[in-house]
Amino acid sequence: MILPALFFYLFAGVCVASAVMVIVSRNPVHSVLYLILAFVNASGLFVLMGAEFLAMILIVVYVGAVAVLFLFVIMMLDVDFLELREGFIQYLPVGVVIGGIFLFELLLTVGAWVINPTVSKTITAPIPTNVSNTEALGLVLYTKYVHYFQLSGMVLLVAMIGAIVLTLRHKASVKRQDINVQNARTPEMAMAMRKVVSGQGLQDSDAAEWVK
Repeated sequence: MILPALFFYLFAGVCVASAVMVIVSRNPVHSVLYLILAFVNASGLFVLMGAEFLAMILIVVYVGAVAVLFLFVIMMLDVDFLELREGFIQYLPVGVVIGGIFLFELLLTVGAWVINPTVSKTITAPIPTNVSNTEALGLVLYTKYVHYFQLSGMVLLVAMIGAIVLTLRHKASVKRQDINVQNARTPEMAMAMRKVVSGQGLQDSDAAEWVK
């Protein structure tokens, strides 16, 4: 029992310290690296709890995809964070008020939180013991909590569509393909026949018509 407790305190301590460094660090690249470290230690806590599937999902999805994507985006955009911090003092009172409201709500939640003695039996009762961790998670997620699972998927879909709509910008200088216009073109619209007088060639006065 001593060795699991040591690993728990090690993973938990490093995870909390990494989470604090994500907020405190001034360099956004360092913040993402600390975030990856926090995910790795959180996956270690999942392994100690016997949730191997959640630990692997945390490593593969969040560390291997989300956090690395954040890191690449931050490094490629080359954002001037000094310019972004110029209005920090201006919005500081509003931030303090919002932070105070959140802190008050958290204190109310922690103060009124009571652990039911039978909650552990209620959670573990529907899960069969003769299946693996991944299969047991699937049985609970796609049977008892299937509506919440579908609802969370709809929320993520709406968030993805909203992000695309907010960030999509059409530039007038960029030529875009229009399938309907291309299908409606006729040979008369695509080319024009002109009889050029021998020895004279094209005249400057016909330039606008030829370009059109």
